[in-house]
Amino acid sequence: MAKAKQAPKKEQGPKAPGTRSEAPPRMLLTYRETIVPQLTKEFDYGNVMQVPRLDKVVVNVGIGEAKDNDKALDAALGDVTTITGQKPQLVKAKKSVAAFKLRAGQTVGIKTTLRGRRMWYFLDKLLNVALPRIRDFRGVTPDGFDGRGNYTLGLREQVVFPEVDYDKIDKLRGLEVSLVTTARTDDEARSLLTRLGMPFRKR
Repeated sequence: MAKAKQAPKKEQGPKAPGTRSEAPPRMLLTYRETIVPQLTKEFDYGNVMQVPRLDKVVVNVGIGEAKDNDKALDAALGDVTTITGQKPQLVKAKKSVAAFKLRAGQTVGIKTTLRGRRMWYFLDKLLNVALPRIRDFRGVTPDGFDGRGNYTLGLREQVVFPEVDYDKIDKLRGLEVSLVTTARTDDEARSLLTRLGMPFRKR
């Protein structure tokens, strides 16, 4: 009995971005190959699992006017989605505050949490593209650590990110970027972020 002919295999096209075969982000490679050995030597870690790493990046935008202006909320959502490549979550007020005409449940801001590849790509863009675009930039404050190895940086304008078109925004809007690390101390976190390229100002 003759064997049935097998259908020819289809040629594999290029892998879509984000697939596992894609090369790791360059900043992640730098961390693995260069920074981990440097931190191990600096702090005399006995185990590679003790070496601090970046866990996540959280981008927050406060939108006080959102309770009265839906367009402001939509614009902010669009800006942050464009900057991070990820749709933000709404942050709602937990309590009512009569002095600010604020009711519990009203939207007061947005935030997005980046992990994995998106986190590394965003950090690379923040350090090497966005911060250098700030006028008269002299470095970031070294006082943004929280005592537990995490660092928060405030940016006054979303237009420092090249994806945001100045002519299409509704207004200049600040944002807050929090870098959450596994470091046990601020000194360890500061060393990690410095080696990643965070340009801290000298005191």
